[in-house]
Amino acid sequence: MNEPIPHLERCAWAQTHPLNAEYHDEEWGVPEYDSRALWEKLILDGFQAGLSWLTILKKRDAFREAFEGFDPERVARFDDNDVERLMGNAGIIRSRAKIEATIGNARAYLAMHDNGEDFSEFLWGMVGGKPIQRSFESDGPVPTQTPLSLEMSKALKKRGFKFVGPVIVYAWMQAVGMVNDHADGCHRRELVEAMA
Repeated sequence: MNEPIPHLERCAWAQTHPLNAEYHDEEWGVPEYDSRALWEKLILDGFQAGLSWLTILKKRDAFREAFEGFDPERVARFDDNDVERLMGNAGIIRSRAKIEATIGNARAYLAMHDNGEDFSEFLWGMVGGKPIQRSFESDGPVPTQTPLSLEMSKALKKRGFKFVGPVIVYAWMQAVGMVNDHADGCHRRELVEAMA
């Protein structure tokens, strides 16, 4: 049985389950600048495609264990045996395409580093180095993608990343605080805005 969610004004999606509320109240929208953490969150958003975020939250610890702490150097060395091992892991989403994309994305991440591109600096540079503050009253409903998420998606794909379409990238931008999409009236909106 789920524990009741403490009553606070939250974004609507965060009111559906205690895990969503906890994630919303502690992580979602907080600006993240660490390259490895940004890469991990992008991978998890890719795994979420077609599923609920709650599914990912429930499996996040298993994902971290299966992908060796989301260390890109370790994941980049995964081979066909590792793919088969992961396909047999009921703790994660067993999608061969997403597993193979994760390995490829680790290699793309390292290639950026080898070419002198810091993952965090590159992507934060695309938003001007600071979070975009959106307001629902003035900017309308929350979009599923934006021209900027499309541009970022294309830039990532050009560098060899997969499962980084503009919708996935926009959800990731929200999660890592590149855009503050906390609802007007949400108890986290002003706190996250102050973190900018």
